[in-house]
Amino acid sequence: MSDKIMSGDSHLQALRKRHEQLSQELAQPHDHQAYAELSREYKSLEPVFDKITEIDAIDVRLEGTQEILADPAMAELHQDAHSECEALGEQRKILLTDIETMLAQGTKESIPRILLEVRAGAGGDEAGLFAMDLLEMYQKIAARHGWKVEVLSVHENERGGCREAILRIQGDEAYDSLRFESGVHRVQRVPITESQGRIHTSAASVVVLPEPDEITCEIHDKDLRIDTFRASGAGGQHVNKTDSAVRITHIPSGIVVAVQDEKSQHKNKDRALSILRTRLMASLEQEQQAAQTADRREQIKSGDRSDRIRTYNFPQNRVTDHRVKVSIRRLDRLMTGEGLEAFWEELARDEKVRLIHDATT
Repeated sequence: MSDKIMSGDSHLQALRKRHEQLSQELAQPHDHQAYAELSREYKSLEPVFDKITEIDAIDVRLEGTQEILADPAMAELHQDAHSECEALGEQRKILLTDIETMLAQGTKESIPRILLEVRAGAGGDEAGLFAMDLLEMYQKIAARHGWKVEVLSVHENERGGCREAILRIQGDEAYDSLRFESGVHRVQRVPITESQGRIHTSAASVVVLPEPDEITCEIHDKDLRIDTFRASGAGGQHVNKTDSAVRITHIPSGIVVAVQDEKSQHKNKDRALSILRTRLMASLEQEQQAAQTADRREQIKSGDRSDRIRTYNFPQNRVTDHRVKVSIRRLDRLMTGEGLEAFWEELARDEKVRLIHDATT
């Protein structure tokens, strides 16, 4: 390919270099997990590489027509060569636009199931109540989109809020939409326990992660400690007289998962293993791609009120997403599952700009 033609296309050269690197790395021996990650990236970029191959062919033709235009002895061909240059230039622009669109959509993965976790953060009982409100909001949003929802775990507090809750959500584009919910959500409102009418600020954190299958995240029995105990809950909920609740400790990582919502110990164990598998994958991604992967610990950060992605101001019926600096004055409707799509669209547009910038610099 002509260096003169490509001199202004540094982003294409970077993509070509990445294509060569992936091809070489895939030819080397790797463990199952590393090979799967490389294959996934190569497959996701393959349509982009195909477009670059088309651009390469156009550039070869452009170089030939430019040589004709530079040769006075071929003056009778200059008009046709000039017309061909213009046509090839337009084709090239279209291909570049296609590549930019593909790169901007590169985060859309075929992910069949996700786990959405909500945890109470700073703010005491009010944080737990807000966490429960968010949990119900996501269930309503999922219902509106036709996504299947399964409640894997809810740990309630004495006031009807929750300390932690986990949903399994399955549906087309569920991950691509809900991944924008990961982070700390801050609420400003008068708690039901506040007799003076003062506005309090509290927070809850949300984490959205793809749920891996058993093949991509194998767990060995020898690495697990499984304890059973009697389920308990606020107001007598989920209480039974058998040791149906399950607590699983992954000894190498120290990750602990407890599930008690089902009466069946077997079902609680299956749910706990699913949650554990997801958290292990997130931990692995953090180690392998610390700067690029939005893993679980980076998503929730500290859970502090100041560390927020979105603020829900109930007195003003306003919700603000601080990442794109967009506010909507219909918080009451949003809490019933209507309106988050407006934020997702803005966040997707913002992400598109950043992805194109990152890929072309």
